[in-house]
This record gives sequence, structure tokens and C-alpha cells, in this order.
Amino acid sequence: MISSLVLHIPHASTEIPPDLRDTFLLSQQELQVEINRITDHATELIFQQAFPAAPAAVFPISRLVVDPERFCDDSKEPMSSVGMGVIYTRGTLRQKLREAPTPLARQRLLDQFYHPHHRKLEEIVDQTLAEHDRCLIIDGHSFPSKALPYELNAEAARPDFCLGTDDFHTAEKLVGRVESELQRLGYSSARNEPFSGTIVPLKHYRKDQRVQSLMIEINRKLYVKEDYSVDRAGVQKVVVALDSVREKLAENDYFAF
Repeated sequence: MISSLVLHIPHASTEIPPDLRDTFLLSQQELQVEINRITDHATELIFQQAFPAAPAAVFPISRLVVDPERFCDDSKEPMSSVGMGVIYTRGTLRQKLREAPTPLARQRLLDQFYHPHHRKLEEIVDQTLAEHDRCLIIDGHSFPSKALPYELNAEAARPDFCLGTDDFHTAEKLVGRVESELQRLGYSSARNEPFSGTIVPLKHYRKDQRVQSLMIEINRKLYVKEDYSVDRAGVQKVVVALDSVREKLAENDYFAF
């Protein structure tokens, strides 16, 4: 069966293009530590193993360069208030990361990285709609077990899984099934804590409920060690849990994956 599910993996890469390295003000060691803190480690492996039939839009570079999960208009992006809009000027500790790019440099970054990624996601969603007349986007992330200074909701719960929803694009039966299955497996979850929302291509946003979306954020304590290396056994446990979630969703004819 061809999947009616689509994966979006925006924050897994640690790659800083060599020609952009000098735009960052941090030393090499400081930059590596910042990459370690901000990256959703191994999420491209975890989600693609758990949902193997799903086409995926995986962002190829670090979110420190451009963050594809942000609105490109900073006036619409809450995280721009702490210097972490679509192009970060501040880091996870609210330290200075780089100078604000000129309008021309900013547009070049968006044209090179941001817009092509969103076009790819939109094309995958459109193809899925053409084949199935429905689509479910799983927006795959991870988060640190302890809040970092940049977070706007630092006092929020830190469950095993955070489920980000949208009141137009996330059906109650969808998120309810995921919550029930995670609970059955012994995991805790919370809706929109510590992070909220989920991605939908702007073409369909608030217009087409055939496009459903759910952000699944994994607490890194489940599979990332203190030195930021990935624990293979932990990864496998998370994959098994998400595979079970996939099977639970597939019991409903609407979500045929």
C-alpha cells in the first residue's frame, strides 16, 4: 500500500556549509557545542525507520543556518523575539551567534535553502493528495530533557513525547489514538508542551482539512547520552514505539499507511 503519510524532518542535520562558517562569531569548539544543543539528533533515522513507506522532506543543513520550521516573515514568528527567527542571530543560551544578515544576504539564504525545502514538502503533500485525497504529515523532532534559556515556555512539562497540534489540521481522533498508544506502551505525553504547533504547507494552511498534521517530539533522554552521542538501544526502543503508533493509526481506514 502506498503511504498517505508524509514525514517532515527539519532539524536533524549538523551540517554548516563551509562558505557560511565565517558568518558565525563562535569558535569552532563553541559552534560544535551549540550544534549539539540545537540538533534533533538521529530524528531522520528514527522516523524513517518507524514510517518506512512515507516519503520524507529532510532539511539538509543545520537549523543554525536557516530554520525551515519558522515563518520566513519575522513579524509572524514568535521566536524572532529572542533572536531565533528564520535566521538565528542568537543561540540556545541567548548568546550572540552572528550579525543580522543584510537584506540581500538574508534573501540569498532563503532562496538557497528555505524555499526549496518548502517547495519539496508542498510537492510531496500535493502528490499524496492526488493519490489518496488525504494526507497526514508527521513533523518529527526531539527536545532536551531540561529547558534551555532560549525557550519561551521553560516551565512547561517535559514528557517522554510532546505532541504538537493545530486546531484546524489535527483531528482529535488522530492525536487521541497516538496518546492512547503511547500510554499503553508506558510512555508519558503532553499536548503542545514544551513545544507547540505542527507544520502545514502555506498552500493548504487553514484551507484544506484533508491535510492533517501532528508534530511528534521525542525527549532526548530516551536515546541521547550526556555527551550528545546517540544510544543505539535507546533509538531502537523509540523506533519500536513509533512503529506501534503507526500500526495503531493504520487500524483506522482513514489513516491508511
